[in-house]
Amino acid sequence: MTSSFKTATTVFYSVLLALAIAAPWLNIYPVYLMTLYCFGIFACAFNLLLGFGGMLSFGHAAFFGTAAYVTGWLVTDQAWSTLSAILAGMFSAAALGLLFGVIAIRRSGIYFAMITMALAQLVYFVMLQAPFTGGENGLQGIPRGDLLGLISLKPDNNMYYFVLLILVAVFLGIKRIVASPFGQVLKAIRENEPRAISLGYDVNRYKLLVFVLSATLAGLGGALKALVLNFAALTDVLQSTSGEVILMTLVGGVGTFFGPLLGAGVVVTLQDVLSDRVGSWVTVIIGCIFVICVLSFRKGIVGEWLAFLQRRREAKKA
Repeated sequence: MTSSFKTATTVFYSVLLALAIAAPWLNIYPVYLMTLYCFGIFACAFNLLLGFGGMLSFGHAAFFGTAAYVTGWLVTDQAWSTLSAILAGMFSAAALGLLFGVIAIRRSGIYFAMITMALAQLVYFVMLQAPFTGGENGLQGIPRGDLLGLISLKPDNNMYYFVLLILVAVFLGIKRIVASPFGQVLKAIRENEPRAISLGYDVNRYKLLVFVLSATLAGLGGALKALVLNFAALTDVLQSTSGEVILMTLVGGVGTFFGPLLGAGVVVTLQDVLSDRVGSWVTVIIGCIFVICVLSFRKGIVGEWLAFLQRRREAKKA
């Protein structure tokens, strides 16, 4: 990566952050942006598993929805503080991720994906029948609470900056993880697992760890989403939600840092704009866009842009 490219990337992220900070004062609906950020965290968590770990999960909604339910139940029925409930939601997602991972990581490819999907379906039925989830009605009226007893999160602007801060922390944390020796081993496993084994790495241990990390961050997104929208519903653990996060990641660009955020923005915006106009047809439209993107931008929007820049640099060198 050249110094000019690094500078351009830094400027881009700085401008983007400045716009995000100013967004509530630009008459942009904060709840829409917070929903986008929550799904952005979810997509970044999934990309950590797929883009850098090379594992395709069809059941990530289980972690997203479980954390949403646990967080919502704790703040509503048990009167937990907001931060404690979010941490508990993340812990529940991590524990579920550990259970899923122990069962699934010994398989690869389509077998791994099918195992995660089957386990996620079990979680869906548990959430449907469990007494604390509200069944088909879900958990409603979830209070946002306050931050350390000092800042009320009930105003949209206060909650917005809280979610934005967490999104930035997650984004930077994932970049740090990928750049660490642990992240380099993950890439080696993704590219050539037998070679990584031959070099003496305990591949299953690395795969389990990244699976649990991804599940924990997905749970963070779900916990925040429950607080932002004041409800947790069965849609949070539906198989279609797992499909949406896959779509977000693929459209934005698998294995890129900004791609999942862009993909989340595209999908959430389309759902928000089209849902009132075309109703249930929004799913068909998004599906068509997905097909077009896969056929035209196989590396995703960000992936194709980075590949274009790489070809230009190589052409200049030649």
